[in-house]
Amino acid sequence: MDFESLHASFITGHAALRSGERKGRLLRGHAYAEKLFLQQVWVPLFGHFDNLHPEYEIYDWNRKSQFLDFAYLTPFGKFGIECDGFQSHVKDMDREKFSYALNRENFLIAMGWKMVHFSFDDIQSRPEVCRMLLQMVIGPQMIRNDAAVLLSIMEKEVLRLAWMHGRSIRPRDVIDHYGVDFRTARKWLRALVEKGCLSPGSRGNGVRFYELKEGSWEHL
Repeated sequence: MDFESLHASFITGHAALRSGERKGRLLRGHAYAEKLFLQQVWVPLFGHFDNLHPEYEIYDWNRKSQFLDFAYLTPFGKFGIECDGFQSHVKDMDREKFSYALNRENFLIAMGWKMVHFSFDDIQSRPEVCRMLLQMVIGPQMIRNDAAVLLSIMEKEVLRLAWMHGRSIRPRDVIDHYGVDFRTARKWLRALVEKGCLSPGSRGNGVRFYELKEGSWEHL
């Protein structure tokens, strides 16, 4: 399915589940910046909108209703994602609004949210940076224990490193990052292949690499 169809289905589906101001906020608030974030950052990284909620209603310490641009609600954590334009979020902000924004952020963090902010300029011109940072925030949270597969501490660390490197990793990356020899790096990587977390590959020049398998975090 192309992005336009995927996006239309995503918004229509959420709108059908809402009414009143929550529905109005979705139709008004989900604008160009939010759609561009989905197109240039989210979909290239995840390929779907599972567990993602646009214009998600939350409440502050005074029970005042607020809306996050996106909420990603998963069994391994809840993430708030904001697409911030300079004009509305910085230039037009007075001292009172600035203080409230900081307090709201701290309140959400205290309530268990992990908050991620992207500027509109980066979404538009540097989406690869946004993808890298989002992957670094969410990826490690996906890596969790499962009764089916038991990983050592260092094997988990290697998986986190693979996420930081964009879902693939070489023995040299492990050697440089952890200061181990080639035999140890290869041992860790091969163990992760045997446990179904990585798949090996090689390029034309013979450089060997390992890629995270789709859904590998669900088996950790």
